[in-house]
Amino acid sequence: MNIKGPGLGNLSSRFFAYTQLKKKDIVRTGELSSVLGITKSQESNLFRRLSDSGWIVRLKRGTYLVPPRIPAGGTYSPGIALILQKLMDEVGGTYQICGSTAFNFYGFDDQIPTIIYVYNNRISGSRTIGSLSFQFIKIADDRLGATNVLRTNEGTEIIYSSKVRTLMDAIYDWSRFNSLPLGYDWIRKEIQKDLNIGTELVKVTAQYGNQATARRTGYLLESLLQNPKILAKLQRQLSNSKALIPWVPGKPAKGTANRKWGVIVNG
Repeated sequence: MNIKGPGLGNLSSRFFAYTQLKKKDIVRTGELSSVLGITKSQESNLFRRLSDSGWIVRLKRGTYLVPPRIPAGGTYSPGIALILQKLMDEVGGTYQICGSTAFNFYGFDDQIPTIIYVYNNRISGSRTIGSLSFQFIKIADDRLGATNVLRTNEGTEIIYSSKVRTLMDAIYDWSRFNSLPLGYDWIRKEIQKDLNIGTELVKVTAQYGNQATARRTGYLLESLLQNPKILAKLQRQLSNSKALIPWVPGKPAKGTANRKWGVIVNG
């Protein structure tokens, strides 16, 4: 097979000829040196040049994502779904898109985030993969769940936190996502449209939340649900601590004390 793309030298053309012949979408350091008849150093330089030029995408150290065909314009731009699927396959992890990315996806916030937030159970930190910026947030296995699995036009699955889980995380992870008190308004609006959201929020908070999330959620929902008995599940999870937490974190803790839920209503 003879492949010659614009700007591709002989070695690069041979690289793409081989990956397309073998239908490979992932290549790793040390895999092609003998196939192409080059040294490992030459192979590393080849991968670096192709990655720096945008022909392939560095997924993680020593692992590259390869397009099924030479990209038009010379730049390979795999989507979020494919990048996350392949990356999690490589590290043996599970993920769900969360935070600001999910807020926008569900229409809670119309601001388009420049960073894709990802809960997962393997990696943490900021990474740029291809043209996309990711913030990976490593959490325990038992905190992953309540997801919405979609399929892209290309047939790749992409996993978001569910709508209710996203609302819960607006309270649970408020400091990371800067989502309170705005998140309270999102919950009020969603419950006005569908009362079942409140019941589901209790279940999700009981399973994936913590004490502070249960307190703030319980106080909020008590005035919104027609059947307050639903909140008993959250009340049973509360500790006996008499310490109060602010309803709106980050604001001065001055206001009315609600001892049932252990919050100071400061906003």
